[in-house]
Parts: sequence; structure tokens; C-alpha cells
Amino acid sequence: MGSSSSSYAPKTIYLDVDGKVQKVVFSRHCSPCDIKELLCTSSNIPRTTAIMMVDPEGALVSMDPTMPTNSPNSLYKIVPLSTGQLGEKEDMFQNVLSQVAEQFSRAFRINELKTEVTNRLAMLEKRVELEGLKVVEIEKCKNDLKKLRDEMASRGGARVNCPCKYNFDDGKKVTPRRDVPNYPKYTLSQETVEALKKPTFDVWHWEHNEMLSCLEYMYHDLGLVKEFNMNPITLKRWLLAIQENYRNNPFHNFRHCFCVSQMMYGMINLCNLQEKLTLTDMGILMTAAVCHDLDHPGYNNTYQINARTELAVRYNDISPLENHHCAVAFQILSLPECNIFANVDTEAFKQIRQAIITLILATDMARHGEILDSFKQKVDNFDFTNEEHVTCLKMVMIKCCDISNEVRPTEVAEPWVDCLLEEYFMQSDREKSEGLPVAPFMDRDKVTKPTAQIGFIKFVLIPMFETVMKLFPQIEEIMVQPLRDSRDHYEELKQIDDAMTEKKKTESISLGGKKK
Repeated sequence: MGSSSSSYAPKTIYLDVDGKVQKVVFSRHCSPCDIKELLCTSSNIPRTTAIMMVDPEGALVSMDPTMPTNSPNSLYKIVPLSTGQLGEKEDMFQNVLSQVAEQFSRAFRINELKTEVTNRLAMLEKRVELEGLKVVEIEKCKNDLKKLRDEMASRGGARVNCPCKYNFDDGKKVTPRRDVPNYPKYTLSQETVEALKKPTFDVWHWEHNEMLSCLEYMYHDLGLVKEFNMNPITLKRWLLAIQENYRNNPFHNFRHCFCVSQMMYGMINLCNLQEKLTLTDMGILMTAAVCHDLDHPGYNNTYQINARTELAVRYNDISPLENHHCAVAFQILSLPECNIFANVDTEAFKQIRQAIITLILATDMARHGEILDSFKQKVDNFDFTNEEHVTCLKMVMIKCCDISNEVRPTEVAEPWVDCLLEEYFMQSDREKSEGLPVAPFMDRDKVTKPTAQIGFIKFVLIPMFETVMKLFPQIEEIMVQPLRDSRDHYEELKQIDDAMTEKKKTESISLGGKKK
């Protein structure tokens, strides 16, 4: 090999062709391919003759572009090869090609690229294999879960039921959707988005699918989907499962669930709770509101206990309905396809579960006085860093939302009174037929709309909302004043009813006197 500088100098080669010496000068830019092309296209050499470059001793000459030039005394010869010699020289030619290939390989790092590509392909194949295994495992788990549910259902059907007068099973099971939910995605207008944040929102103008979309929006808007790392499809499945597990009662139905949840969302915004509570607290408030009356049978706790129903027996007469709502809520959440808290760590989920149970149990009106008294003791020196204070506030908030219909405009609130009375009358009629005690405020022969509402607004709603107003003064105009107006409205109706009753009584007495 020549020096590095000689590799750039012009090349001179002397060739012996049929006894004649020919001098060939190549520029520094010529490659071995140029030399080969020249030799192969020479008019003195038949095109059918294989050409090899050899030195005077007959050895094959390397086509290395850096080879030194020769002299007239040391000629390279062009040797035509016969067919018999081709086989002998084939191996030598292959060696030359191998050398050239090796040099190209070094220049372009072909081997390294090949190794890298091979490694990447191997990694991709491994990932594909692992993903395939995951899919298989998921399907296997789903099949195992289905078998387990079927087995539990068959065992449940075989057990001896308690001698209860009212059975809540009725063949009803939690039936979450396992396919990707396909309820229409409504694009909420800016007007609707703003209205959702206010207690004046009219809940009667929305179909179930629209209410589902509104609930979905609330979870996204409050940052709960991001905070709990919820899968958006799982959120949709969960909401569908929730809707399917509210019965078609006159009052305690999915629209009531939406009503309470929307009021909770409104209070969170109105009271600026994003600045005072954690996102976990808001997730607990919203989820408890959504789940608070799941699978309500339309007959209250008093009926459950007096009729000794299966629920009353199961929960030892202690808030049987509220305990049942909690059980159904977490039965739905226990299904992987509906578990919106699947990505929350175990310890955090335990705390969330306990907090949701605490709030749902707080909706039992039998505990109203106890909970409100506890809040009254804390409200004057309320501390948002005190966990006990915050828990008590959340309990009062879900109670406010649960019975907040009279906060809404009259045209929105009054139909709810009709729905509630219809459900009350269904219960009282059943209680009469079964020989059970009947509450006067549920007896269709004794109660009227004004009498049903006046006492409830004066002695339950106004005192509770006025206590909350001490902590959040901004609710007075939007929430407390409408309650006072509603109380006045029903008192006026009662006066009219009383006057009509008195008039009928007078007319009856007058007619009786004439008959005598």
C-alpha cells in the first residue's frame, strides 16, 4: 500500500497486451470499476473472453484503488482466460469481491446497522408476543369472572330466603355494559355549560342520554378524570351501569340522581370549593351524589323495618336503604369494566370508599338532627384543615343536595312534589293493605301539597341551608331566598285551601239546617 498521499496521486499502469506494452494513466478520481470497465470494453479483446489483471508472475492483482503504480519493467498483463481456466480463477475472483464488500461494509457500517435492525425487530416481536399474551390473559380473566358471577348467582338462587314480606331481588341484577358505550355524545353549548353550574338549572328538559353526557362533562370539568387517571370509556360504562340500576319510581329514579348530582356540581362552583377542598374530596362528593339512591325500591326505611323486609333483616334495621345503595354502588365498581377508581392505589381507594359510604349513609333522614347539630357546633370556627370538620361539611352538603328541589324555580320544583306524593301514596296504600302503620304525611286521605311542604321547608330545609350560609354567605340570594319564597308560596296555597274547606263546611251546615 502507498502512503495516504499517494492514494490521491494519478495512477499509471503499464499493460502487456499480446506482446505490446501500453501505458494507461488514471486520474486520482478513478475507481477499480473504471479500470475494469476500460478493460472489458477494449476493442482488442473479444467480449466473450473473461478478463483478469495479473502481474508478470501470474498472480491476481488486487483492484484496491490505493495500489502502487508499476513500471515498464514490471508489467501487468491482460490475460484472456479459457473456459477451463474460469473455474480455477472463480474462487480468486470471489475473494476480490469479498474484499471490496468488506471495505464497503466498513465505510457504511452495514454490519452495525444490520445488528441494530435485527435487535429492533427482535424487540418488536417480543412486544407483539407480550401484548398478545395480555389480550389472552384479559379474555381469560373476563371468562373467569363471568363463571364466578354465574356460580354466585346460581348459589344465591338456591339459598333459602328469609320469610320477608317484600323481596328486593325480583330477578334484578347489576347489569353493566361490557361493550364500548354508544350513547350519543352531545356537544354542550356554552349556555348549557354555564346553566349547569346554577341551582336554577331545569332538569326536566333533558333525556337520559343527555343527562349522562352532562354528568360526564362534570367529571371532566372538575378535573376528576385526570386526578383519578380514569379511562374515559370506563367512565361512560360506569355512568350507564348507574343509570340502569336506578328503578323507574315516580321520585327515586335516575332523574333524581341527576338532579342531586347537578346541585352538588352547582354548590361546588358557587361556594368555590375548588379552592378549599382537595380534588379527592370533590370526587367523593360527586360520586356519592351519583350513587346515593341506587336501586331504591320506592318504599322508605319505615316500611322496610315495619314490613321486616329482606333488606331490614340484612342490615338489622339500621338505615337499610342507604346501606343497600352503598352495596350496589361498590358492586358496580367491583366490575373491572366499570371501575373508575381502577388506577388509584389500594390505600387511597380504601379511604375513598369509606368516605363515599359515610356520605351515602348520611342521607338517612333519621339522622338529620344528629348531623345538623354536629355541623352547627363547628360552623362558627370552621377549619378547612381539620379532617373532622371537612367530613361533617361534606355530609351536610350531600344532605342539602338530596332535598334541594325547593331551591329551584317553582316551575321546576313543583313537579317534584307531585312525584314524591305519588310515591308516598303508593307506599301508604300498600301499608294499609298489609295492616302496617301509615305516616300522616303519606296518607292520600289526609295530606295536601301545601301541608306536605310547609313544615318540611320551615323546619328542615331553611334551618339547614341558613347554617350552611354562615360558612358560605354567597348562597343566600341563590339558594336560601328561594326557600323562603317557596315557604310563602305554599302558605298562601294553604290559606286558599283552608278558605275553600271552610266554605264547603259552611255550605254543608247550611244545607243540613234547611233539611231540618
